[in-house]
Amino acid sequence: MKATQILSLAGVAVAQELCAQYDTYTSGPYTVNNNMWGMDSGSGSQCTYVDSIGDSGVAWHSTWTWSGGDSSVKTFPNSGVALDKKLVSEISSIPTTAEWSYDNSNINADVAYDLFTAADINHVTYSGDYELMIWLARYGTIQPIGSQVDTVDVGGTSWELWNGMNGDMNVFSFVVSDPITSFSGDISDFWGYLTENQGYPADSQYLINLQFGTEPFTGDESTFTVSQWSASVA
Repeated sequence: MKATQILSLAGVAVAQELCAQYDTYTSGPYTVNNNMWGMDSGSGSQCTYVDSIGDSGVAWHSTWTWSGGDSSVKTFPNSGVALDKKLVSEISSIPTTAEWSYDNSNINADVAYDLFTAADINHVTYSGDYELMIWLARYGTIQPIGSQVDTVDVGGTSWELWNGMNGDMNVFSFVVSDPITSFSGDISDFWGYLTENQGYPADSQYLINLQFGTEPFTGDESTFTVSQWSASVA
């Protein structure tokens, strides 16, 4: 997947433009991806820009406009982090911080962490046996896969817990009622809750992917800005 040349200042990569469907740029442990996997369900456009990327974190923004297919996710522009695949039960912590903003709230979109786990350590990383989503915001009339099964407290925040199947993949989504634009926490707390309360098989599932971004469904031109994002797995 090809992207235009990037500049490097003091070891921090900057000013990358990603406009093709799967344009990606990686520097150090971090990747930014203009993932437009569902673009054929509607019409529109999207470009994602890497503002800075280095060993300590990444900053980026994405400008999009999408119409048609109101109930369909069009894209998932995101940042991801490289990780050593290990069983969820062997993970001691997943510390992360996210600072973000949207310049338009009259949209159908979410802002979310997206993690996949699988029993096969070599499973493709764009899906899994299980998916964990942590929705830091929900705009418009959209809802996660499945139905709400509970309201729970994780990390001192109240979340709606949704559960449902996406094909063969079991999806758990934690959804806040009001946007959290500055988030700092430990994602392993969510796995701990699911293991203790929802029968999640942490002893047999490998964490294979960890990303953060936005899922646009529909809306006029909007810019999603991540001023800082970092994550690691220990």
